[in-house]
Amino acid sequence: MCFFDQHRFACGDWKWGHFRQHCNREYRTGETCGMKLIMQTVPVSQKCKLCDKIDTKQRRRNAEIDRISRWQREGSKFRASIDRSCDMIKVLDREIFDLGSERQRRLQAI
Repeated sequence: MCFFDQHRFACGDWKWGHFRQHCNREYRTGETCGMKLIMQTVPVSQKCKLCDKIDTKQRRRNAEIDRISRWQREGSKFRASIDRSCDMIKVLDREIFDLGSERQRRLQAI
């Protein structure tokens, strides 16, 4: 039951921070007993890395959708580009889903 800081992100996710204090079960310097308790919670105004990745992929997906709508307004001469962008949107959707699932899995592991 060694004590650590906890960093809580704006998205609600969290991560362990620096080691703060030994418990009475662990006497060796530099070692911890393995059970982590929170000494203090440090609020962080940023989102976690997973949420940043999800936001980046969402922006890229929205840009692809805007491109497709622009190409469709200009006519049918961009058919190959439209198909390639549709494939890219499918790939981005899968990556966004996977990242969201990873985030949910991490939240369930608490």
